[in-house]
Amino acid sequence: MGHLTTRDAYKNLEERINWFTQGAPPSDTLYKILQVLYTEKEAKWAALLPVRPFTLKRAAKIWGTTEAKAEKLLDHLCGKALLVDSEYHGERQFVMPPPMAGFIEFALMRTRGDIDQKYLSELYYQYMNVEEDFVKNLFFATETRLGRVYVQEPVLTNDKTNHILDYERAAHIIEEAEYIGLGTCYCRHKMYHAGHPCEINAPWDVCLTFDNVARSLNEHGEYARLISKEEAKEVLQLSYESNLVQIGENVREHPAFICNCCGCCCEALQAARRFSPMQPVATTNYIPEISLDTCISCGKCAKVCPILAIHMEDAGNGNTKKPELDTEICLGCGVCARNCPTKSITLKRRPIQVITPVNSTHRFVLQAIEKGTLQNLVFDNQAFGNHRAMAAVFGTILKLPPLKQALASKQFKSIYLDKLLSMHKKHQN
Repeated sequence: MGHLTTRDAYKNLEERINWFTQGAPPSDTLYKILQVLYTEKEAKWAALLPVRPFTLKRAAKIWGTTEAKAEKLLDHLCGKALLVDSEYHGERQFVMPPPMAGFIEFALMRTRGDIDQKYLSELYYQYMNVEEDFVKNLFFATETRLGRVYVQEPVLTNDKTNHILDYERAAHIIEEAEYIGLGTCYCRHKMYHAGHPCEINAPWDVCLTFDNVARSLNEHGEYARLISKEEAKEVLQLSYESNLVQIGENVREHPAFICNCCGCCCEALQAARRFSPMQPVATTNYIPEISLDTCISCGKCAKVCPILAIHMEDAGNGNTKKPELDTEICLGCGVCARNCPTKSITLKRRPIQVITPVNSTHRFVLQAIEKGTLQNLVFDNQAFGNHRAMAAVFGTILKLPPLKQALASKQFKSIYLDKLLSMHKKHQN
């Protein structure tokens, strides 16, 4: 790899990142970001790694080195939160996290002295808040969203509480997690350094990661501090009280993260404001209902709404105003209901159920089909994907509706996949 120029190293890494379903549009700013996060040598190493999880043995073969040297390099990249490791059937595996929620955020989830976090924050602000291509690609390139909103459970009345599903409750996610990590809010950290500090002065230490991601971030550089379930619930309660919105990975089972977000700093909530009425994240299955009979027109609901979905309009008598809700953009988070002094806002179930992918593989496959990059989940630029990766992808495809299956078959152009779908259809009939 010695013949590569510095520009080649980062360009190859850029292309490697865009092998993900979620990519990062090339720009001079992205190039500068990668220069901060990776040395030239690290960029060369990372650009050669597979998209799917890989073993130490495979990394050594790709890099053309011994397993001992490869493990040292892999540990080094894990220490910079540029890789995440895990154990599968007693064997250590590694994966490069996507840009978000991933290595872009990890870089600011703790204070660190090995990089200039102020300079990096300014680059992030330019790339995400000024240039916009990354944010548009991240939140709007696929019908299946990266993140979803959790309803604030305390505002649900008893009859609504009885109908809330486990995966809709942040508290349930906490209870189910084996590991829970607490880190600095990347968004508020970034905006502070970029000269746009949080307008509501929200707490910073409220970023929750779960299971393997939490364990890896803790073991390699303490990007997240492992906490108990009780501590995590206290973080959740603090976030409720701070009028923050809970946004987690858009899956039903074992999400990797739950962020506690403010409307002034969070990229997703900022996107909801800037690109309305498009929704950057999946909403909850709830929608506010405002009783004007008991409303005192205080306007607090409009003030606390993180995406400005409530406006105070003239009530028609010339003296008072009444709140009006834009149901098309409402997240259903419940912040407004929590702040209503007369309990005039309650949450009701949406008439159409919001569908949530089962797990990360399900979400990846759906997004890949919608974006036309399904083959990248099974093949990569190094070699044919392993059987376990193929089985996970194919198993998910077989559970999709017929239209999605047809799209998958067309994209993948695989005789094997066509035969699987045909056999599955006959079995159903």
